Amino acid sequence: MAIKVAIIDDQTLVRSGISSLLSLSDEVTVIAQGEDGDTAVALATELNPDIFLMDLRMPRMNGIEAIKHLRRNNIDTRVIILTTFDDHELVLEGLKAGAQGYLLKDVSLENLVAAIKSVVSGETIVQPALTDTLIRSLGAHQGNFDSLPDPQALSPKETEVLRFVASGYSNKEISLALHKSEGTIKNHVSNVLAKLGVRDRTRAVLRALEIGLI
Repeated sequence: MAIKVAIIDDQTLVRSGISSLLSLSDEVTVIAQGEDGDTAVALATELNPDIFLMDLRMPRMNGIEAIKHLRRNNIDTRVIILTTFDDHELVLEGLKAGAQGYLLKDVSLENLVAAIKSVVSGETIVQPALTDTLIRSLGAHQGNFDSLPDPQALSPKETEVLRFVASGYSNKEISLALHKSEGTIKNHVSNVLAKLGVRDRTRAVLRALEIGLI
């Protein structure tokens, strides 16, 4: 069954371009488009998409407010932020609000479909291309999500796994790279989350960047 995608962006050309791109894949189907967060909230209830591809800078309800609304109401539709390089401050806010990752708007079809599949399966997309900018932004945003003030030390293997997570690798890809079972990698990821005191992979990466682990 194809993954159901809704595209939320106030630029018609962006929506049309991404929709046309995804029409070339039989693994996903675009079921709706919208121009603001209000539309996203309505679509989440009406159509229950598997994933939103969502801009952050939009009129009326912006992307961050929409993500927060989805999470407050326990709507489990996943969100990938659509961004440009100059949106790093908002990207950080969006990730902390509950988005599962971000992509540049000029992403290729192959990378876009791979990202959608990864996020729907529970993974997080953190592209190294924006990592330096996000690190520079962390100083002004410390303490905006729950984490342990004094995280437990990670083992060398947990740190290695965390670096793969920060580069956007899925558990399966990490298991192949490290020649370990996928179950072992899942255990390492769970231990990392527990030791850092965060609830998901995105926050683990942000916290690790903040305290200099990676």
